[in-house]
Amino acid sequence: MGLRKTVAVLGVAALAAAGCGGSSGGSGDTIELTIAQNAIAGGKNAAAADFVANWVIPKFEAAEKAKGKDVKVKFVPSGVDDEQYKTKLSLDLKSGKGADVIDIDGIWAGEFAEAGYIKPLSDLVGANADKWDGWQQIPESVQGLATFNGKKYALPIGTDGRVLYFNKTLFQKAGLPADWQPKSWQEILDAGAKLKSAGIPTPIQINAGTAMGEATSMQGVLPLLAGAGGEVQKDGKWTGASQPLKDALGLYQKIYGGSGLGDPKLQQEAKGRDKSFAEFAAGKIGILMEGDYFWRGVINPKDGVAKMADRDQTVGYALIPAIEPGKGLRGQDFVSMSGGALRAVNPNSKHPQEAFDLAAFTLSPDALKEETKNGNVRITPRTDVNKEILSGEPLLSFISDKVLPLTAYRPPVAVYPQVSAALQEATAEVVGGKTPDQAAADYQQKLEGLVGGAGNIAS
Repeated sequence: MGLRKTVAVLGVAALAAAGCGGSSGGSGDTIELTIAQNAIAGGKNAAAADFVANWVIPKFEAAEKAKGKDVKVKFVPSGVDDEQYKTKLSLDLKSGKGADVIDIDGIWAGEFAEAGYIKPLSDLVGANADKWDGWQQIPESVQGLATFNGKKYALPIGTDGRVLYFNKTLFQKAGLPADWQPKSWQEILDAGAKLKSAGIPTPIQINAGTAMGEATSMQGVLPLLAGAGGEVQKDGKWTGASQPLKDALGLYQKIYGGSGLGDPKLQQEAKGRDKSFAEFAAGKIGILMEGDYFWRGVINPKDGVAKMADRDQTVGYALIPAIEPGKGLRGQDFVSMSGGALRAVNPNSKHPQEAFDLAAFTLSPDALKEETKNGNVRITPRTDVNKEILSGEPLLSFISDKVLPLTAYRPPVAVYPQVSAALQEATAEVVGGKTPDQAAADYQQKLEGLVGGAGNIAS
C-alpha cells in the first residue's frame, strides 16, 4: 500500500456525470472546467478535497479573471477504493467523458497511455506544456514518473522514497553506532547478528511474501534488485532468473532461512505488515525497510497507527546500500524505489490549455505551500518548495535531498501488477525454504506466461 499513501491527493478522477468542461449552460464566453480526485469532504483524502474546493478553485478563477478570462471550475469528489476508481476512470476516458483535470496513480500511466486514455501534454497544449517553469524545479528522476516512451503525459503531484529505519536504543544495546550507514548488504547482516546477540527479538524486517502485497515489492524485492544492479524491466525486456534476482532472493534466505535474523511468520500472516509496525514501535525490531509513509503515518507521535512518542530521538534512518559499493543500479553505491501520483489533462477536454493551466496552478509554489500546511507535510515534486516546507522535517528532507536523486520507479505498464505478484511469490518460496535458484527459476517460468514468452525476457 506504500505508494497510495504517499501523497495527500492520490487517486483518480472523474465521474461520467461531470462531463468534460464545456459551455454547457449557454453561458457565453464562460469556460467551464471540472477537476476530479478520489477525495471527498469528510471522507477519503478529505484534506485534499477541502484544499481544492476552498483554495484552488477561488484562487485559480481569480487568477484567470486577472488575465481577462471568465473561468468557472467545479470539483468532482469521490471516495472509493483505488482499484474501483481506476475501473470507473478507464470507462469514462474510453467513452470520451470524465473531468478535464484528473489524478492517476503513477503506476497506471503506461497502461492508460497505451490505451489512448491519456495523451502527451505537448499533443494537447503544444509547446506550452514543455515551457512550464515548474519542470526546472522537478528532478529528472521524478519527471520520469510522468514520462512514457520519452514523452511527458502528466504533471507529477508528489513522490516518496524508501530507506532503512533503525532503533538507536537497540543499536546502543548491541554496541552499534547511532549514525549507522551500512555500505553493503553484509554490513546489514553483521548489524543483525549483533542485535541478535544482544537479545533483540527480530533484528531485521524486510517485507516478503504475498500477504503484504505490493509492500513486499516496493519495500523489499525491488530495492534489493536495484541494489544488486538489476531492475524488473529494462529497454522493454523483463528481467528473469538473473544474477541480481538470485542475489536479492539470497539476502532473503540469509535473513529468514534459519539464521534467526528475521521472523518468517510475520511474512506469512494476513496482518504481518501491521504487526511489524507495532513490533517496531514497541522496540522489538532493530532494522526495518520502509517508505516515508512509515515515518509520517505509522510511527508519527501525534496520529500514527503505531505511535512512537520518542520517534524523533529513538528512530534513525539510513540509505539502502547496494550489495557492494558501486554494484547497484546505474553503478550506484545506494539505491531506493519511489512511487507517486500524477495530474493529467483529459484528452476529451474542450479546453485543454485552460485545463493544463489549472493542473499547473495546483503545483505552483503558493499552492503546494498552502496544501502542505497544518500537518499535511509531504514531499512535493518541486525542490524549491521542498527546501522551504521540509526544513523542520529531517527525514523528509533526507529523502528529498539524498534519496530522490538516486531512486528508481516501477515500469508503468499494464502487466506490472501480475509481474509484481510473481516476485512476491518468489520471496514467499524462499521464506518457506526453497533455494534462491529454485525460486528464481519458478519466477522465470511464471514471467514467460505473463509477458508473452521467453523472447520478451532478457537472457
